[in-house]
Amino acid sequence: QVQLVESGGGLVQPGGSLRLSCQASGSIFRINFMGWYRQAPGKQRELVALRSSGGIINYADSVKGRFTISRDNAMNMVYLQMNSLKPEDTATYYCYTDAVSLGGSSRFWGQGTQVTVSS
Repeated sequence: QVQLVESGGGLVQPGGSLRLSCQASGSIFRINFMGWYRQAPGKQRELVALRSSGGIINYADSVKGRFTISRDNAMNMVYLQMNSLKPEDTATYYCYTDAVSLGGSSRFWGQGTQVTVSS
């Protein structure tokens, strides 16, 4: 099994910045993808940013140019630097990984961290 623990959420004013971190642990043989999704109240969970082990990155159109995903492969960590935050970025942000572990290949989610953008 793989465990994901997020940190770094909080309350920030519009135009501000936050940095989310996520640590993966457990019986990990290989991480294929690692990234972030978010879910706002009353809305479906959506992709924010995803990075493959080979460095291919996908961003949601709504965050391009404002958010940056990065990974520390050696530490099994992923980060999301969020700049120029908008009220519509308010959501619970979930760390995600597609990994090969002792139990085989599977998808895992963190418990979520709240990001609130408000004045």
